Amino acid sequence: MDGPHAVGYARSARGRIGAVARYSALVVAALLFLLPFYLLVRNGLATDAEITAPNWTFFPTTLHWGNIGELFADPSVPMAHALLNSVLVSVLQTIGQVVLSSMAGYGLARIPFRYSNWVLAAIVATLMIPAAVTFVPTFVVVSSLGWVSTLRGLIVPGLFSGFTAFLFRQYFLSFPKELEEAARVDGLGHWGAYWRIVVPNSTGFIAAIGVITFLGSWNAFLWPLVIGQDSSSWTVQVALSSFLTAQTINLHELFVAAAVSILPLLLVFVFLQRYLVQGVAESGIKG
Repeated sequence: MDGPHAVGYARSARGRIGAVARYSALVVAALLFLLPFYLLVRNGLATDAEITAPNWTFFPTTLHWGNIGELFADPSVPMAHALLNSVLVSVLQTIGQVVLSSMAGYGLARIPFRYSNWVLAAIVATLMIPAAVTFVPTFVVVSSLGWVSTLRGLIVPGLFSGFTAFLFRQYFLSFPKELEEAARVDGLGHWGAYWRIVVPNSTGFIAAIGVITFLGSWNAFLWPLVIGQDSSSWTVQVALSSFLTAQTINLHELFVAAAVSILPLLLVFVFLQRYLVQGVAESGIKG
């Protein structure tokens, strides 16, 4: 084999080896990613004895599908109601943050007013304050309003986010001004340009913010734990914590409940992942 052919063959071999290595790494990463889901399904369809057995089996000899019905029939944990509460809280907080924060971000980016820089500085300053510092004052306010153990106490404090408003402001700064100027020519004001021009052309970024907000709201635990002092106001995360206490451990129901609780998140991610990737790319957020 002459020189040029030998070099080409060597490069082709290295390319094939590199491709095999990349795909092997992706397969290993995928298996590691799917491992927690396998454990949820496997342990959720097993008995407590099979979960804690010293000899591990890939799947139980008998799949106990009745564990799902047992979960929703458990009188001590209103799982169905907790799922409904989580859906209401997450959806309303997502809508509130997207609407209010996008309007605030657009105002800071496009509407000139005297103290806009001071308002922006105040919003950025709130990002530097640890959540633990504002936790007690927020609880005192919510408690004084009589919102403990109510959906209002769970939802209202999370309707606005300074961080989300800052992200929207940064995104709108890069939005093409030519489109808004054309809207001004057609007689639209700031609100008309925002609602008819900016929002329809920012669906990718808005969807990305919405998905991130929904995930954060759904997975929130500490605030719902403190506010939801009655089981009627529990969210799904608080309900999950009730299966593992200092007195009792209900492993199979815990795993079933965990599997059920992530289904809405999987559906949201599957249907909106395209917008999530598009929005992150448009926002210029670096990983």
